[in-house]
Amino acid sequence: MFVRTASERDLETVKALLAATWHATYDAIYGVERVNEITSQWHSTASLKARLMQPNSEFLVADDGKIIAGVAFAAATDDAKVVELRQLYVLPAFQHKGIGSMLLEEIEDSFPEADTLRLEVEGANAPAIRFYKANGFIEIGQTGDCGAAGSGIPALVFEKRLG
Repeated sequence: MFVRTASERDLETVKALLAATWHATYDAIYGVERVNEITSQWHSTASLKARLMQPNSEFLVADDGKIIAGVAFAAATDDAKVVELRQLYVLPAFQHKGIGSMLLEEIEDSFPEADTLRLEVEGANAPAIRFYKANGFIEIGQTGDCGAAGSGIPALVFEKRLG
């Protein structure tokens, strides 16, 4: 696997990857219908294309030339020292093989001016919480609107100091 910047030709594959990982992770938490609703909004081709064009951001895929097994997206905030990791997902069959760590490392390297990487994670997503803690993140708070204003989805907020 190697990590590279995503392109428009990757978007349908990334959309399918996000749907698969979301169903594997969140069906038991939110139910299939709610996961379908969220993925159709947040992971539509148009939404993913907008991320490609977003300034001060990085949209990455983990690719071996045959399959895209992981994706990560992060963007700078209004505070140039703080970057938000908005997505980091690896297909279930490829988890625990270092792909998430590769994506995370590349995200960290993509924002040399930043000193903090922040993310939101569903409190019931124990594997993700273990991953982030193992990679130096600490819990700093909570939100009631994970992913988007008004989402009504509770989440824990984690940060990692960079540099």
